[in-house]
Amino acid sequence: DDRLAMGIDVLAPEGYGEIIGGGERATDLDFLKEQIEAHDLPEEVFDWYLDLRKFGSVPHSGFGLGLERTVSWITGRDHVRETIPFPRTIARLHP
Repeated sequence: DDRLAMGIDVLAPEGYGEIIGGGERATDLDFLKEQIEAHDLPEEVFDWYLDLRKFGSVPHSGFGLGLERTVSWITGRDHVRETIPFPRTIARLHP
């Protein structure tokens, strides 16, 4: 179903929020071109990516892990700010 996206969010308990987000990549060249055009994006910027899909592609996925939020959850910190090396606060806007 082209209306759906294969995605995942891993939520940590106790209100720590999303620690991992991921999804399956689109592999159909025509679909990718349609989406680039539908969002009024310049196709030449994506030439390198589209070129990878010209001869087909295997389904594949990727994910990103929020390191600071994960460390905050594992260590039981009250706020993610406590696990960031240079957090921004009202009194501190620059590292």
